[in-house]
Amino acid sequence: MNRWTITAAIILTVVLPIARPALPKTAGPPPEIGVVNRGVVELETARAAGISVRIAEDLANVIDDGATRRVLPVIGKGALQNITDLKLLRGIDMAILQTDVLDYARQQNLFPGIEAWATYITKLYNEEFHLLARQEIKSVTDLANKKVNVDLRGGGTAITAARLFELLNIPAAATNDDQEVALDKLRRGEIAAMAFVAGKPAPIFRSLNASDGFHFLAIPLNPAVTASYVPTRLTAADYPGVVPQDQAVDTVAVGAVLAAANLQQGTERYRNLVNFVEAFFTGFQSLLDPGHHPKWHEVSITAELPGWRRFPPAEQWLQRNTQVAAAPNLQDLRSIFSRFIDERQQASGGAPLTPEQKNELFGQFELWAKGQVR
Repeated sequence: MNRWTITAAIILTVVLPIARPALPKTAGPPPEIGVVNRGVVELETARAAGISVRIAEDLANVIDDGATRRVLPVIGKGALQNITDLKLLRGIDMAILQTDVLDYARQQNLFPGIEAWATYITKLYNEEFHLLARQEIKSVTDLANKKVNVDLRGGGTAITAARLFELLNIPAAATNDDQEVALDKLRRGEIAAMAFVAGKPAPIFRSLNASDGFHFLAIPLNPAVTASYVPTRLTAADYPGVVPQDQAVDTVAVGAVLAAANLQQGTERYRNLVNFVEAFFTGFQSLLDPGHHPKWHEVSITAELPGWRRFPPAEQWLQRNTQVAAAPNLQDLRSIFSRFIDERQQASGGAPLTPEQKNELFGQFELWAKGQVR
């Protein structure tokens, strides 16, 4: 190759553009801040060991429309802290709370004037009281002066457990570890039992089996207990690895409620919350579809919370849509009726009714109800 050929090759290499793979087209400019924040409401839940995080996720999946509404779940640090956050934390619009914690906060005057500024959108589901113990603990009376974990201080479980042990006159020695830590300590024998208020089936207990050596303790349903809490049961269907077939465990349940922050009427946050209520109540039936948490079937958006005031736009929606809100389908009504019968039988000490007996009673109820319509 002569000198001129080499020189030409060098010039062409320098002058001609080097072929490069095509770069993907860049997306347009980032969305405007106003668009991203449009219709956002922040919902504070209990900690992840319970089911309220899943409930908040269901709400987000149903209500978010990608343009005008968005539900942003926030995991809280405990029941009393959640009330503080509902009142004071910037951005928190709603919180899922235990009803007995609300009552406790009012009775103890922990948040002066709470009944004036805290309102509720709707009652939700019931959360069951779980008392998991080692095999050598045969009944709740065996827990006297023994270590029982009641979750973190200020949490809903700690408040409910303290109230129940007081009603049962059992001087248990409370410890305050996270539930996962408590379960490990229970395995090692460092504590006798652990309490947890959570909607069944609570994920933390679902993986347990007979070889773990644990069992749920029955809660005595004496008049003092049933006056404060709803009787219910844990069954093998809930926890097949812990509860034997046909040996349901008596316990109690605590109501959960969707509480609203005290927002100034006319503000953007207030309008966003009103928008949320409209979408939630209008689309409530879709939360009963498969794929959502089964606890939604316990929710009646018309149910009232005695002693507390409903968020005015929620009350107004219910008044405008009375027939829609008060019309459960037949299957839901039958399920509600069955739970009612079970709870009444437990409270009175009666034997559980068979499905056939409950179906017969439900048929009688339907005939009675038709006679009431004039």
